[in-house]
Amino acid sequence: MRHWLWAVASLVISVELAAAGFDYPLQPQQIATDTFVLEGKTEDFSKDNGGFIVNSGYIVTQDGVVVIDTGASRRFGEQQRALIEKTTGKKVIRVYITHHHPDHFLGNQAFSELPIYALPATTQGVQREGEMFSSNMYRLIGDWMRDTSVVAPNQVAQVGKETLGGHELEVLAFKGHTQGDLAIFDHTTGVLFAGDLVFNNRAATTPHAEIIDWLASLEQLLKLPFKVLVPGHGKITQDAEPIAQTRAYLVWLQTILQQAAANGLDMNEVMATPIPADFKAVALAQSELRRSVAHLYPALETEQLKPAKQAE
Repeated sequence: MRHWLWAVASLVISVELAAAGFDYPLQPQQIATDTFVLEGKTEDFSKDNGGFIVNSGYIVTQDGVVVIDTGASRRFGEQQRALIEKTTGKKVIRVYITHHHPDHFLGNQAFSELPIYALPATTQGVQREGEMFSSNMYRLIGDWMRDTSVVAPNQVAQVGKETLGGHELEVLAFKGHTQGDLAIFDHTTGVLFAGDLVFNNRAATTPHAEIIDWLASLEQLLKLPFKVLVPGHGKITQDAEPIAQTRAYLVWLQTILQQAAANGLDMNEVMATPIPADFKAVALAQSELRRSVAHLYPALETEQLKPAKQAE
């Protein structure tokens, strides 16, 4: 009997230790009145970081808490929600998803009974690609994804202003990083949640990018009177420098790809392009260049190969 109890106790301890190994290091960072960010690492997905590479935010209103992006897994969403409700003493009342990339929405399962708002293109992207993203995330981060299922947004985010619990929130619709890039601007505090339209000292990702549209969206962001800028990835700032950096990176990327296509370079040659000094300190610049070539270069090559009359 004593041996059986010891075995059970050992099993319980082992399970608890295993579970503790999947705790995300969530440290709320207050960036304005009632406004917090959980800042992700500027890294690739890995089993070490559990997919916690994105900035998610929340606004504590008089009516309850508004969450912006739910992270890369069910575990993240559950731990995010538990932390928010424990530290604020208020319930989460709604969620906004900025776009359909997996590190931003795969925590939706933890909020599935709540209104989860997104632009129509984002919901369509989740419905179209969510299962593929989820499968790939299982491969990349392993058991951090345990029991994660795809939950699509269930409400259409309406563009415009709404006063909620003492905060005047504005939903803004853009495109470029994806076909549906949502930003939230809190006029009450001056905080702009820019999603992945903006990266700060982390190379931009481009699997669904249209760079011309993206650059136009950045110009629109610059017109907003924000006081605090929350990029999708990287440090929070009180200036527009991350927008300028993202713009410069995209212009450089577009330029080298167009020039390479015009000169008939193959993809491997383009992937070996040296990173300029301006972006040497930008995390993952070389690896994201390789990915961007894979994402964007085939279309540019095809365009170059069109007969002159067709190209016109």
